[in-house]
Amino acid sequence: MQNLPNDKSLILFDGVCNLCNTSVQFVIKHDTKNKYLFAPLQSNIGQAIIQKYNLDTSKTDSILLYSNTKGLKAKSTAALIIAANLGFPTNMLGVFLIVPTFIRNWVYDFVAKNRYKWYGKKEACMIPTPELKAKFLD
Repeated sequence: MQNLPNDKSLILFDGVCNLCNTSVQFVIKHDTKNKYLFAPLQSNIGQAIIQKYNLDTSKTDSILLYSNTKGLKAKSTAALIIAANLGFPTNMLGVFLIVPTFIRNWVYDFVAKNRYKWYGKKEACMIPTPELKAKFLD
């Protein structure tokens, strides 16, 4: 995507999911290398990436990690790569990348399927504060 710098990765998240929004706040707080930008899946750039990769949003609907150089990662792989690039001790979660993807995604899908029931849902996407606006793409 043309407005994403090559040294950044874009985290696409479900903008109305409380768990996803809390996770984004956590990543922002712990992204000491300033590696990540963010956009809701519902945004223009989110929809463009979904179309570019012809994703079925009924199967992949919670978190995606995109970079111009490394392409697209989804589900548990995206979450663990993000965690591995944050500070200690969160970066230790990257060790779970050795677990086979089908096992990791089974757990991930179980949480994703129940996230609205367990954590609730917002009526609209989160609006970033003026200080955080630079970290969000449209």
